[in-house]
Amino acid sequence: MTGPVPVAAELVQRAAGVIAARHRGDLAGAEALLASFDSERAHTLGFYLPADPALGLVRAQTGQSLDDLVRELTLLVAAAPPPPPG
Repeated sequence: MTGPVPVAAELVQRAAGVIAARHRGDLAGAEALLASFDSERAHTLGFYLPADPALGLVRAQTGQSLDDLVRELTLLVAAAPPPPPG
């Protein structure tokens, strides 16, 4: 893909694939998709681009402030069990 929008869409799709693979227990597939990002910037954009509007949707549905949502998300991540050893 070429151009900023198709490239961004590809990064988001790859990030969504990582999440889907983890949720179905395919840790090897998730790792392979993570490794396919060609730079730290691409990795960051792939996960940031859908996260920002997703938090906005949750905020709109719950009426919570973004700060409260981020605080709650941080607590959930901190309480999550560690990933299995690779």
